[in-house]
Amino acid sequence: MNGVMRGDGWSLRFRPRAILVTVGCAVLALGLAVVVIGSGSGDFPMSPADVVRTLLGNGAPADAFIVNEVRLPRAVTALAVGAALGLAGAIFQSLARNPLGSPDLLGFTQGASTGVLTAIVLFGASSTLAAFGAVVGGVVTGVIIFALTGWNGAHGQRFVLVGIGVAAILTGVNGYLITQAKITEAARAVLWLTGSVDGRDWADAAPVLIALAVLVPLVLIGCGRALRMLEMGDDAAHGLGVPIERVRMVLLGAAVLLAAFAAAAAGPVSFVALTAPQLARRLTRTPGPNLAPAMCVGAVLLIASDWAGQRLFPGHQLPVGVVTGLLGGGYLIWLLATERKTGRI
Repeated sequence: MNGVMRGDGWSLRFRPRAILVTVGCAVLALGLAVVVIGSGSGDFPMSPADVVRTLLGNGAPADAFIVNEVRLPRAVTALAVGAALGLAGAIFQSLARNPLGSPDLLGFTQGASTGVLTAIVLFGASSTLAAFGAVVGGVVTGVIIFALTGWNGAHGQRFVLVGIGVAAILTGVNGYLITQAKITEAARAVLWLTGSVDGRDWADAAPVLIALAVLVPLVLIGCGRALRMLEMGDDAAHGLGVPIERVRMVLLGAAVLLAAFAAAAAGPVSFVALTAPQLARRLTRTPGPNLAPAMCVGAVLLIASDWAGQRLFPGHQLPVGVVTGLLGGGYLIWLLATERKTGRI
């Protein structure tokens, strides 16, 4: 069901259910972040009320240090990475017109991993340079995939198949790089490849937050309507006046950057970009890319997975990438079975 707001010479069409889902998921993500901050790792549990009080500047000095300097950066990183992956996944799936369109499966995450491994193994890079390597690796992989498919082919099965092939090649390259590393460098690389937000500080959160601040308005406001039209096909979009090549280039570039910055902040966290857009579409029950709902669902999935990783096994923390891999792998199997029944694959 759609709603329409009209004014003097303008009109705005909106979907109330989609707005409710977006707002509800955003509130849920923030609530889970407060819970994660209060029950975070360490021997200093805090109630949600204490966390909120401290965030508002009314907490004790010890509480303020623990919340603002130790636990808040981790929660903010989880929210930002989840939002970036959810939005990137929604863009890829919409442009590819395929529910399997995701940076995990198309090779972009593997490319970011190659960049990090190259920086660590060959140059002994610091954490900052390793994060830069992730961004460079993701962007270079995007250029390679787009060169192989062509901008006109950056949709449909061709795009997905080329991405899967590139991902397989890069997985082999990453395995080789690990075998060439010294034991300390290999351990550091494997830890990053697991995907984790443990120990993240504001320096880790800042790049992905800046990327979101720049790219979210560009995608949602600048290209959201055009993306909905592109889902109808290039001919229909062209007939409606959409500059197809320019819009596709901007959207694909934004999605690659979002996935790369997310990988730089938390490592290759799997399946969030695949799952979030699908869940958002089912929750809103509306066609189209559902960009804002997917972004909020991604934030919920990652912060909830981080909380589960901290609490499922007392005394042991699971990296968030392990939790999302377990949940997302099951979802992928279900998705493939569903697509097969409908005759799409």
